[in-house]
Amino acid sequence: MATPPLLLITNSDAGTADQEAVDAALAVLREGAEVEVRATASPEELADVLAGAGSRTIVAAGGDGSIHAVVQQLHSSGDLAGRTLGLIPLGTGNDFARTLGLPLDPEEAARVVLAGRTRPTDLVVDDEGQVTVNSVHLGAGAEAGKRGARWKARLGRIGYPIGALQTALHPPSLRIRVEVDDAVVVDVDQPVLMVAVGNGASVGGGTELTPDAQPHDGQVDVLIATPASTLARLGYLVRLPFARHEEHGDVRIVRGASVRVRGDAFDCNSDGEIDGPVTERAWRVLPAAYSMVCVVA
Repeated sequence: MATPPLLLITNSDAGTADQEAVDAALAVLREGAEVEVRATASPEELADVLAGAGSRTIVAAGGDGSIHAVVQQLHSSGDLAGRTLGLIPLGTGNDFARTLGLPLDPEEAARVVLAGRTRPTDLVVDDEGQVTVNSVHLGAGAEAGKRGARWKARLGRIGYPIGALQTALHPPSLRIRVEVDDAVVVDVDQPVLMVAVGNGASVGGGTELTPDAQPHDGQVDVLIATPASTLARLGYLVRLPFARHEEHGDVRIVRGASVRVRGDAFDCNSDGEIDGPVTERAWRVLPAAYSMVCVVA
């Protein structure tokens, strides 16, 4: 069966290495499908390109931020339902690609776009209409993301562990109420170090923050870390870059389809994009909001 026509979206500001990877992936894609390539450099340009996508499969060449931007625009324009998307991982983290089981080599990922099977995929949407494709976190996770971003440009995926270790030296403490499916998981009388809402398993280039999360089951995995003492917080944050945080006694992971957080002002890190500060935010799962071409076991 012939592969449907593809619309490949790339970053106009991509460097030489990324452009070479795009060219390699494109050569593979054109072996089996008709492909139009469009480079965008702004949300406005992306909106214009997606408005002309028609029924084609849309393939994002980039990292979590790139697929996030495509899904956000399609959701905002009411054009996401029934869509099929593909992903050529080119980012430093590629955490959503990891969760989907996609190869991180661009040429191999292009072969999946041509021959892989589609799978209905969940989307997380907040009360402002902003989407999360992979993971959103607040507290120490958002702070580590902000600090890690300063290193990411120079050191790539190792930037996140550096940010986490720096955060461990000055960990935040939030007084917030966290509800999952309207049930209170933690209230303002207990200090919270971080909360993560995982549609995917990992952040920061493979750190499995919510290791059992799957974007195909209609639920998110919600991690709540509540170490109270300075030593306990340090112990949690030191474990975090090595995915050993679940061993900590003050960590819980619960599952649900809706999450609400309110209390002290906090920033949110959604797929690497920082938003805030806010004092309240709610998220809900849209099951099978769109389909991804991915490897299916």
